[in-house]
Amino acid sequence: MIRYALQCDGGHGFEAWFGTSSDYDDQAGRGLVECPVCGSRGVTKQIMAPAVTGTRKTDTGPDPAKLQGMMMQVAREVRSHVEQNFDYVGDAFAREARDIHEGRSEKREIYGEATPAEVRKLKEEGVPCAPLPPAPPDPAKLN
Repeated sequence: MIRYALQCDGGHGFEAWFGTSSDYDDQAGRGLVECPVCGSRGVTKQIMAPAVTGTRKTDTGPDPAKLQGMMMQVAREVRSHVEQNFDYVGDAFAREARDIHEGRSEKREIYGEATPAEVRKLKEEGVPCAPLPPAPPDPAKLN
């Protein structure tokens, strides 16, 4: 089957399918090809890129479910690393981060809780901080 982009002498564009390229020529020559909008039989082929198909499956990119699983695994690993290697300072995070930044407390890696307002103030002051990824749900407990 061949799909042609066609246009009538009234300026209406449309598409039509033919069994072979000679089928169009034969049907147009006998006046059987007409515009579906106005019925004109003054129809010509338009320039069209060929549709090339193959037997190989095209790559549509990564599987979204697999990608989500990978991201959740990375979040679990980051959180686990922080919990095992950083000092937990609880609600005192903003104060302690500021003290470390200004040299009033020993330099070490910490994590804890801070309000959005405290985090904004830390960033305004140039104190480096970043949110810890939330603990993703246990994959064994997901439905």
